[in-house]
Amino acid sequence: MAKIDVKSKDGKKVGSVELSAAIAEAKASHALLHRTVVAEEANSRQGTQAAKTRSEVSGGGRKPYRQKKTGRARQGSTRAPHYAHGGMALAVKPRDYDKKVNRKERRAAILGALAAKAEGGDMVVADDIVFAEPKTRPAIEMLKALELAQSRRVLVVLPQYDEVTFKCFRNLPNVTVRTAPSKGEEAAKTAVFSARDLLVAHKVLIAKDALAKIEEVWAK
Repeated sequence: MAKIDVKSKDGKKVGSVELSAAIAEAKASHALLHRTVVAEEANSRQGTQAAKTRSEVSGGGRKPYRQKKTGRARQGSTRAPHYAHGGMALAVKPRDYDKKVNRKERRAAILGALAAKAEGGDMVVADDIVFAEPKTRPAIEMLKALELAQSRRVLVVLPQYDEVTFKCFRNLPNVTVRTAPSKGEEAAKTAVFSARDLLVAHKVLIAKDALAKIEEVWAK
């Protein structure tokens, strides 16, 4: 099992945490990670885009000019795709982009990506990530103390949703805040981090309690 130092908000070591074997030894193939991320991105699409075909745009009910003896190409409607204000050829319609990845595969991909971050030294475990007021300065000072301020993309993982903490980080363009997995009604109210969140992040800042919740809910 791997050990990771636990640091306080001012960057001092206050202890260590031992990763469970389910996380430390997790492996995910490139194919599994790719399939999981593609499914996550596809499932985030609303699929509500729509355009009108020639039968749906208004007008064009009358033949614009007679069929023969005009010297021009024959036309039946001014709402054909090649006319201005005409319908669109092969118009897009609302559709469902959802792709399914079974729960065991999805969890394996997330744990594999998390293990890769820990193995590469890109994971920082904090004693707690809680702020008294919704101000950005304390969040910036914490990132500086933990040597994360210069990272291009930082993923912050909280044990549960906390509005004040979300507001502290939301003005920082390089920081994404997510929560650890939960059970029951609480799970529906949280933005749980995904495999894509881990892969696009250069550094991961995770609360000690959030790591414990990941091991409790997913690492079984």
